[in-house]
Amino acid sequence: MKFAVASLLSGSAVAFSPSITSTQHIRSVTRLEARKPFISGNWKLNPSTKEEALTLGKEIAASITADTPDVDVALFVPYVFIESAMGVVDGKLSIGAEGACPELKGAYTGAISTTMLKSIGVQWALAGHSERRVIYGETDDYINAQCLKLVEEGMSVMLCIGESLAEFEQDLAGAVCAVQLKKGLKGISAEDMSKVAIAYEPVWAIGTGKVATPEIAQKVHAQCRAILADMYDQETADNTRILYGGSVTPESVDELMSQPDIDGALVGGASLDSAKFGRIINFKSL
Repeated sequence: MKFAVASLLSGSAVAFSPSITSTQHIRSVTRLEARKPFISGNWKLNPSTKEEALTLGKEIAASITADTPDVDVALFVPYVFIESAMGVVDGKLSIGAEGACPELKGAYTGAISTTMLKSIGVQWALAGHSERRVIYGETDDYINAQCLKLVEEGMSVMLCIGESLAEFEQDLAGAVCAVQLKKGLKGISAEDMSKVAIAYEPVWAIGTGKVATPEIAQKVHAQCRAILADMYDQETADNTRILYGGSVTPESVDELMSQPDIDGALVGGASLDSAKFGRIINFKSL
């Protein structure tokens, strides 16, 4: 496996969604090899101590060997663990932030700015995770401001999108993703999309143990790529990595990663278990 973290920068229900022609699908498949797989973990409010974080980071890094597929790997960890985690992963993976404030300084108690993160070597940050949208009330406009500020600072962002169970059952996944993509990426140029990855996370599958079938996930990923082609152009859409998130496990990862428009995974609970996450990093091509 190639361990250069810098490579992370480059790889990167149909209601109301753009129609997906067979030509678009063929282009997507043929571009798949140009999109380097991206396996990432989101630790959320875990683990409880610095010691646990360092042990987990070391064990995950140890699972990346010469036999590992040629993939990019990142861990999005709590702010307080970022620098310590960077010190134990031996350059085998990137350590990112779980979010960033779009303001650079001022009276914003508890906020962490992009420049603060950049100053300690952070290159990637999440934006738009459903827990931030639902629990903390982060709006599409705020999420867009995060994306814009990260890109403006020369950093990279993983924009999370996805529908609720009610929206999924009403066949609105495509419509929800279209709105969140268009609002989240407003003002970001086609050229700057090289600094963006998309994580499709059906909200009903996050932390529930439920996983969208590979066929469902592939359908929505193809819709998202068609939306990006409509927003930008086909080349930009083909070059953008779209990850799947939502209770990804060692048992589900191989089939998910075999789908032509699934370019990686954003893993929650399983990223807190080094054996499970190591198996996900070392997914098998079917």
